[in-house]
Amino acid sequence: MATWLHWVDLAGVAVFAVAGTLMAYKKHMDGFGVVVLASVTAIGGGTLRDMILDLPVFWVQDPSYFYAIIAAALITIIWLRNKNTFPLHYLLFADAIGLAFFNVMGLQKALTYGASPLIAIALGTMTGVFGGLIRDVICREIPLVLKGELYATTCIIGGVAYIGALLLGLSAVSCMLVGFVVTLAIRLGAMQWHWHLPVFQPHDKVDE
Repeated sequence: MATWLHWVDLAGVAVFAVAGTLMAYKKHMDGFGVVVLASVTAIGGGTLRDMILDLPVFWVQDPSYFYAIIAAALITIIWLRNKNTFPLHYLLFADAIGLAFFNVMGLQKALTYGASPLIAIALGTMTGVFGGLIRDVICREIPLVLKGELYATTCIIGGVAYIGALLLGLSAVSCMLVGFVVTLAIRLGAMQWHWHLPVFQPHDKVDE
């Protein structure tokens, strides 16, 4: 089980590294910038999660995560060199997959170390969104988590689905699959049909 989870975690890191590399390409960064952006995107959320849980930070204990980041970045760079335009939809798709991966991995790890379901959902959400938040801030972009389309909310819904599956007696692997599919499906749906949670009424001007 532990080995399987490790490979899933590596896959999530690699996917988020791809998203970071795509953003670096969009911003015309050099090689060092690519490595930095791919890395903070891939490990930012998991680092925050482990610090909150007072655990050894996962990438400090296992350098294979950096191998996954470098490999994913190199493959993405080679692919991008043959493209003439910036593939924004690939960035958003890679980010959505990474979001779903890290949401369930963060939630699973939090539950493993004794967090309550509510705290586990919160930590899963943090794990999913924090790396992308750092990436977008570095690049002076409005973070995806703050834009109108559902983003962090998809992690919460996916986390609730995970906990629901757990209460129904499903195995850990099945719960993770349910959480992943729900998170990814809602995020892709939000991207396609612009789902959002309206708070304020549309307005043309603000009274001073």
